Amino acid sequence: MNVEERFLRYAACWTASEEHEEESAPIPSTKCQFDLGQMLEKELSALGLEKVVLTDHCYVYGLLPATPGYEEKPAVGFIAHMDTSPDYSGKDVKPQIIPSYDGGNILLKGSGESIRVSDFPHLKDLTGRTLITADGTTLLGADDKAGIAEILTAVEELMASGQPHGDIWIGFTPDEEVGRGAELFDLDYFKADFAYTLDGSYEGEVAFENFNAASARFSIRGKGVHPGEAKDVMVNAVLIACEIQSMLPADEIPARTEGREGFYHLMDLKGDVTSAFSSYIVRDHDKGRFEARKARLREIESQLNQTYGDGTVTLTLTDSYFNMKEIIDAHPDVVELARRAITAAGLTPVSFPVRGGTDGATLTFRGLPCPNLGTGGHAFHGPFEHVSVEGMETAVQIIKNIITFVAE
Repeated sequence: MNVEERFLRYAACWTASEEHEEESAPIPSTKCQFDLGQMLEKELSALGLEKVVLTDHCYVYGLLPATPGYEEKPAVGFIAHMDTSPDYSGKDVKPQIIPSYDGGNILLKGSGESIRVSDFPHLKDLTGRTLITADGTTLLGADDKAGIAEILTAVEELMASGQPHGDIWIGFTPDEEVGRGAELFDLDYFKADFAYTLDGSYEGEVAFENFNAASARFSIRGKGVHPGEAKDVMVNAVLIACEIQSMLPADEIPARTEGREGFYHLMDLKGDVTSAFSSYIVRDHDKGRFEARKARLREIESQLNQTYGDGTVTLTLTDSYFNMKEIIDAHPDVVELARRAITAAGLTPVSFPVRGGTDGATLTFRGLPCPNLGTGGHAFHGPFEHVSVEGMETAVQIIKNIITFVAE
């Protein structure tokens, strides 16, 4: 099965994860992720891998054992996630396949909208390729089913070639899109010395610098009385939620930041006069600025309680993941290996600060150095998502190059 066929097969599976406020929420967050997990478990077994397992928490593992005589070579792992973002529907995906793409705007036949070159200038670089999009009514699922397809295609092609190699570990995770994909990843079972997530965009990318991330939730207790008798009595919880936002820098939001600039992102605001809550995600590449952002939220909580009374505002701050760069800097060989593999595939390797996170960030802090590689997909988490077949094929070659260089 080639990488395009695999990808289309996986894209047909609905695997959206779901946000939960409770730290004790189950993993996986949705049962539908098991549909793809079971498919992948069977496929790994059919390929002849060993130690294949689908866990009760929807993690899939498999091992391609080292060629005899290569057992002492470093063990490398490749990881991708099965869930798709809850930001946009991923149910009943209807792919559009566009051979020999002409470089122009792409009509999405289900919604009537278009993927416009003015919005996505990189499309000009994809001219002549075979593109895959959804029809505009769903996301496509290249994030991260392209990564899954690339890993399994690389393994199958490697096995067919008879090329010698060390141990190769495969891992597929649930719930990456809601920040919990690496939480229960079993590093006692997955015995790689280092690994790569396949969860990026441009196929020539190796990323090892990501946001420090936290979630913040303000719970606000108001006091409701008749508005005609409200003077000096009413405490309007929704107005306090709006006040919280007004106390944050107006320009430090996702829509006005780029590169290594951090932000506060208001995700949700609900409530009425008597109670309200607002939830944020907090991001910054620099650890000092990240801690300063969290400190500012604590100051806001304190200031508002001084104004409106103790217990009016309660802030819950939870760290999500940290910038893997501080760990990866001690393992430059892992990044250099990826760059060498990308160069051997005919591309110039690039590294950008990722304005997000991957399972690899958490795994790196848990002791498994794990940079992120590109998949050839673009415009994730929405109806304009697209991937090129050629980009996926190049990602397959990069994976095989890494395995080859490790075995040398």
